[in-house]
Amino acid sequence: MQDTGFADIAQLITAARQRAVQAVNTALIELYWQIGERISRKIAAAQWGDGVVQQLAQYLAQTHPGLRGFTRANLFRMRQFYEAYPDPAIVSAVLRQLPWTHHLIILSQSKRPEEREFYLRLAAQEKWSSRQLERQFKAALFERTVLAPPKVSPVLAQNHPDAVSIFRDSYLVEFLELREGHAEADLHRGLLARLKDFLIELGRDFCFVGSEYPVQVGGRDFALDLLFFHRGLNCLVAIELKVGRFEPEYLGKLNFYLEALDRDTKKPHEHPAIGVLLCASKDDEVVEYALSRSTSPALITEYQTQLPDKALLRAKLHEFYRQNAQMQDEASDDGEPTT
Repeated sequence: MQDTGFADIAQLITAARQRAVQAVNTALIELYWQIGERISRKIAAAQWGDGVVQQLAQYLAQTHPGLRGFTRANLFRMRQFYEAYPDPAIVSAVLRQLPWTHHLIILSQSKRPEEREFYLRLAAQEKWSSRQLERQFKAALFERTVLAPPKVSPVLAQNHPDAVSIFRDSYLVEFLELREGHAEADLHRGLLARLKDFLIELGRDFCFVGSEYPVQVGGRDFALDLLFFHRGLNCLVAIELKVGRFEPEYLGKLNFYLEALDRDTKKPHEHPAIGVLLCASKDDEVVEYALSRSTSPALITEYQTQLPDKALLRAKLHEFYRQNAQMQDEASDDGEPTT
């Protein structure tokens, strides 16, 4: 069929439908918050007991036949929703961006207010589906982020301060189902075959540029494992893969690639390229020594082929918070200001 401008009309319809869906979601989130507020306030004021919520569910079922989603269990979830976010400003600013299903996942699986806020922000920013959000909880992303911030060079921290919140200390590639003792070629092929999943793991603003990206210097040809572009940082991101532990000499070759990208590939309006060494394992002290005098914007991360032990990470996080609280108490007793 000849294109006579029909595509433009189809795009208008698609955009209008998306706006309609968002408007409905916004109205529902506000409605659930308001219902939760009324239930919470009446119970707190002893005007209602918990048993009244069941009567409310029955009343709504009788007066609004066919109305779904207002069972006793869901009404209590609305109460929990309000009590988790009692500030109306937060509702208008953040909560309306996510579907109710996402809120139920976050409310049921978060243990701390800061964990809720962490997943709220990322789910909205990355536009995760409910399945992707569930995976991040299983992957203990919050615990890993708090316990192990990314190890970056001083140059990267200075030139790209936002990079610390964009990159991670470790990336999960359990979806590759790599066998033990896999080779670098297996990792490389797997990431290309599951590129969509890898991009979700990296983050929404990463765009794939090429694999075994050709780098020519002098009369020699080189091949960079993976090259991406990050829209937010406005720069190329070179990723070198290593199936063993990190070794300091790996930084030399990565620095070489970054210099070549900045001289020959980077466009005038772009920032200097960032380098990532993605290794099977790393010693944090070795990484710290190696990065401390690096003159390139680089970081060392590791990939994990299996989901982490979330119970163990939660225990470590609990200990981390306990020690921080103890240090703040000691500083307060000494008369030092606390943050």
